[in-house]
Amino acid sequence: MTDLPYRDPSLPAGERVADLLSRMTVEEKAGQLTQYFYFSMAVTPPGVDIASLPSEQQAYLELPKMVEDAIRAGRAGSALFAKDAETTNRLQRIAVEESRLGIPMIFGFDVIHGLRTIFPTPIAMAASWSPELLEQAQSVAAREARSVGIHWTFAPMVDIARDPRWGRIVEGAGEDPTLGAAAAAAQVRGFQGDLGPDRVVAGPKHFLGYGAARGGRDYDDAEVSDNELWNVYLPPFQAAIEAGAKNVMSAYMDLNGLPASGNRALLTDILRDRLGFDGFVVSDANAVRSMVTQHFARDLTDASVHAINAGLDMEMCTTDPAFNRLPHAVAEGLVSEDALDAAVARVLTAKFDLGLFETPFADPASADAALAAPEHRELARQVAEQTIVLLKNNAGTLPLAADSISNIAVIGQLADSRRDTLGPWVFDYDLEETITVLDGIRRRVGADVQVEHAPGAGIMERRFPSMFDQMDVVVERTPDDHDDDLEIEHAVALATAADVAIVVAGQRQNQIGEKSSVSTLDLPGRQVEQLRRIAATGTPVVLVLMTGRPVDLRIADTSALAILQAWHPGTRGGEAVASILFGDTSPAARLPFTWPRHVGQVPMIYAHNRTFAPEDQGTRYFDEESTPLYPFGHGLSYAEFEYSNLRIDRPSITVGETALVTVEVTNTSDRDADEVVQLYTHQRHGRSTRPTRELKGFQRVPLAGGQTRTVTFELGPDELRYWSAADGETVQDPTIVDVWVGGSSAAELSSTLEVGP
Repeated sequence: MTDLPYRDPSLPAGERVADLLSRMTVEEKAGQLTQYFYFSMAVTPPGVDIASLPSEQQAYLELPKMVEDAIRAGRAGSALFAKDAETTNRLQRIAVEESRLGIPMIFGFDVIHGLRTIFPTPIAMAASWSPELLEQAQSVAAREARSVGIHWTFAPMVDIARDPRWGRIVEGAGEDPTLGAAAAAAQVRGFQGDLGPDRVVAGPKHFLGYGAARGGRDYDDAEVSDNELWNVYLPPFQAAIEAGAKNVMSAYMDLNGLPASGNRALLTDILRDRLGFDGFVVSDANAVRSMVTQHFARDLTDASVHAINAGLDMEMCTTDPAFNRLPHAVAEGLVSEDALDAAVARVLTAKFDLGLFETPFADPASADAALAAPEHRELARQVAEQTIVLLKNNAGTLPLAADSISNIAVIGQLADSRRDTLGPWVFDYDLEETITVLDGIRRRVGADVQVEHAPGAGIMERRFPSMFDQMDVVVERTPDDHDDDLEIEHAVALATAADVAIVVAGQRQNQIGEKSSVSTLDLPGRQVEQLRRIAATGTPVVLVLMTGRPVDLRIADTSALAILQAWHPGTRGGEAVASILFGDTSPAARLPFTWPRHVGQVPMIYAHNRTFAPEDQGTRYFDEESTPLYPFGHGLSYAEFEYSNLRIDRPSITVGETALVTVEVTNTSDRDADEVVQLYTHQRHGRSTRPTRELKGFQRVPLAGGQTRTVTFELGPDELRYWSAADGETVQDPTIVDVWVGGSSAAELSSTLEVGP
């Protein structure tokens, strides 16, 4: 078979694809469009009769053999959840050596914020406001993944999230399309690069509107206006595609009454025709089968027809793929073979682009080196340092001076939880090398400072367990014999005797992420009560938050002198937190979402329209301010910055022209630090109303103590165009544009620009 054209690496990929397609049966073509879950850990307990088990458990235990048989028969083109070189090589050998045409498998996996080296969660990395940082982190994740035979990541998640009750807010870049687009493009570049031997296919997800699920309830349907679809939810996908993403994952919920995975207007008219995407589209897990559950498709054959005709290329499924019915659908004329061939060609092109026909196997020795690389762990520490947001710092409480402290009380179960430090959506971590907040503080202050820890208040369990806990090696929980009253008393006593109390509070890693939506933003358990009691001792209190979403801090904001949002900071997260606490690094991360006071304000975004009586925006509720606790883009520093001399290089431009906006930023302190300079605009009049402020540019700028730098932004058609419901297309209006530059969405330094026809 070595003389076959599709095996000739000197030929263009298009010719190889055409030759291979000409040799495939319809069944083999359908197989290339099928991706199975592969759980190699499924083992039948000794002496157990499989037939006596419940049907779901039987299917789980029989899954590995079923997948292997499908690969051997040419009825599977991809698998997910194989995460080590031994497993990927074994399955690949079946495909290459035992199937009729020897077409290699493409292995996918959820490499969201690291494989072995765990970086802060994506929402945390977005808080760095540093696309370069995201690109570096995801290039390391790609190297580790590719080394074990993973070729494709189901990331980045680029869904805009404007309701923090939604658990998957942790996977994205927050509420803003400009920040979201920058984060999306950076991650695609990091994962995919030139698609060389240490890179993987990037798969931005979920197309489209998944982050708008009703009530923030995961899997619920979404109703998204055309205005929001084009101006808010599409820009990150467009940026990812322009960065070269070769895969897109469709969503499984209904969008405006149509399941996204069977929606031709989405997958063909918008994704391919308008955005120019030429890669392959995979469904989210069981999304094709789900069209029957959603009462959209009549049966699995009908579901497969809807999906292929809509523009979906590959079905991700557990068992009994709907796409197994495609040969019948082609025979019945429900799907044209041309449509089937087009989908198969896109999948095969990705395999040729990855070089899988020439190099199908992973090298275990190289994998060991990549997974253990010390430079990866060092980058994880640096990234974590740059993602921590200083929300509050009364009276210069932070940084702490280690040489003037003799006793530190560290309170909270999360302070010493290695698993929770890593965060959700990680499956191949090494807990032994994870550095917790407690570890990090002890390492930083050394033996001369006494550091005592009390677990304190318990963190209550989820009422409905997480399905992902079953796939996790370690899940931290409050012990059954935990006595809350006794442990809180111990924590208070410890704090009373200390020079400073560092209280680590938040949510466990399985209380955020997929299927982890929540009805309240309260800190779980009695953590708030404990914080208030510790504050009442008179000991200075620093609150370190370990969450993936904003939480209700109304009481905490009055109890703690300083508050750090540390997120779930990853493998070296504890060192990073200590570095910020003791001033080795000045915090420079900024919030990628608006922080509401409590759940009753949700959804709350900074980029709202003026609407009626804009002067009353802060008093919409009669009982409490309708303003955020912390605005979008907020974050404090140990340095002080001053903005001045805001200039626009001309008073007016015409539609299509570009003006330059410059501002001088001075570090007025004697401390070196980064500042995130943010540009916002508002259009005063035009074909549609526009939000009061919209982020249009940002730069993370290092400034030495006393240094002044001039920062320049472009303001032209790319920044001033928008999709107008009045025209049904993207437009730019003659108008007056208000411009603000500063350190958050509350920036006050302003100017105006006239845009003429």
